[in-house]
Amino acid sequence: MKTIDELSRATCVLRRVGPADAAVGRLVYDSRQVGAGDCFFAVVGTLSDGHAYIPQAVAAGAAAVVCERLPEQLSEAVCYLVVADTSAAMADMAAAFYDHPSRELRLVGVTGTNGKTTVATLLYDLVRALGYEAGLISTVVYRIGGRAVEATHTTPDAIRLNAMMREMVDAGCAYCFMECSSHAIVQLRTRGLHFAGGLFTNLTHDHLDYHKTFAEYLRAKKRFFDDLPRDAFALVNADDRNGRVMVQNTAAAVSAYSLRSAADFRCRIVETHLEGMLLRIDGREVWTHLPGRFNAANLAAVYGAARLLGLDADETLQALSALRSVDGRFQIVRAADGTTAVVDYAHTPDALENVLRTIGELRRPGQQLLAVCGCGGDRDRTKRPEMAAIAVKYASTAIFTSDNPRHEDPAAILDEMTASLDPSVRYLRIVDRAEAIRTAAMLARAGDILLVAGKGHETYQIVGDERRHFDDREELRRAFDATHRS
Repeated sequence: MKTIDELSRATCVLRRVGPADAAVGRLVYDSRQVGAGDCFFAVVGTLSDGHAYIPQAVAAGAAAVVCERLPEQLSEAVCYLVVADTSAAMADMAAAFYDHPSRELRLVGVTGTNGKTTVATLLYDLVRALGYEAGLISTVVYRIGGRAVEATHTTPDAIRLNAMMREMVDAGCAYCFMECSSHAIVQLRTRGLHFAGGLFTNLTHDHLDYHKTFAEYLRAKKRFFDDLPRDAFALVNADDRNGRVMVQNTAAAVSAYSLRSAADFRCRIVETHLEGMLLRIDGREVWTHLPGRFNAANLAAVYGAARLLGLDADETLQALSALRSVDGRFQIVRAADGTTAVVDYAHTPDALENVLRTIGELRRPGQQLLAVCGCGGDRDRTKRPEMAAIAVKYASTAIFTSDNPRHEDPAAILDEMTASLDPSVRYLRIVDRAEAIRTAAMLARAGDILLVAGKGHETYQIVGDERRHFDDREELRRAFDATHRS
């Protein structure tokens, strides 16, 4: 256990009021979870200000309060630490509280718009296949060695991050692979972590509801590489023009991977099928179970990161050939009559186009491609017409439906998606997602391909504040049963 005084030395404290010799039991930023002896962080959030809950935290027995301004009434039994930024202080103190576990791991952060989950998960699977223990922090699941922990955020808060990494170290993990979202970077959740490397996948239209402009979104991603230490590596996608921007100011050693041009790690598609691809990576051919150009880029990134971590080239390629698709990422659901459904998390214009283009390249003459997709509520509205335009461009039949509407009217979301479409373009609008999937299954002929995009691994649908059980894969199997296909 650490005392308040010890933890205060981990960050820049502008002013200290009250006794600092007490031992801290836990670090907490939710006043409802505070118990006796805890340290409460009054975080200023987008929806609420933690300073308003300082009295509740003190009443619950907090030994210390970290804040940006002192409350009007002070308790003599509590130590108040005034800092410039509570989120920054929380990250600094969390790392110190858990004895800097990231320094005992080979921690690799993966950032970008698309591919983060796939790359991080495949790296985790690869090193474990090679006999090393590892941790994973991803959108789909957190893993401490072989133990799965429910994922609440793509990148959790600094306290939980450090707590999990301490568990990883104690469980014998040598590596940790972590998605670093733009929100997490801006909100300083990754501050104080020691990264062995950082990986950039790509940058396309997303999260403008939060960042407001693409330039701000780019700066958020770039900040991650700006903060990498000199002894780390920075691996970027040379086929994305933003890759070069990411590493303009990094102190890390820069490398690149590419499908199209000369790079440190070069990958070329030899042949591709719905079941996988034959790739040539660094002059060696390897069969993989993941199809599509976007997955070729993901695998090039995985190979490059593995090599930069010092793993053997031949062993890495052998392990690469055994990797399987990540849950909800180009996941295949088949019917008995040969109809193939692809479930994918694609929820950005670029991701949707990548998946549709890949399927389009693989389908045979006469084979229909039916696409079911929507857009989430309370999120970036500017991408809605783009998503619809991409769907009608590539699909034989596009069916627009509800995603996670949250607090918006699903029909209004569909109005925004379809408002700019040419009146001559044919498509279907079915608000109920289960009905949309059933309709696609009924319209499909034997051997056709269905894409159900947007939710991927998710097993819920958010309507208002309610999370209702909903799984695209379950609905597809149900729809295939109803049409006597499986």
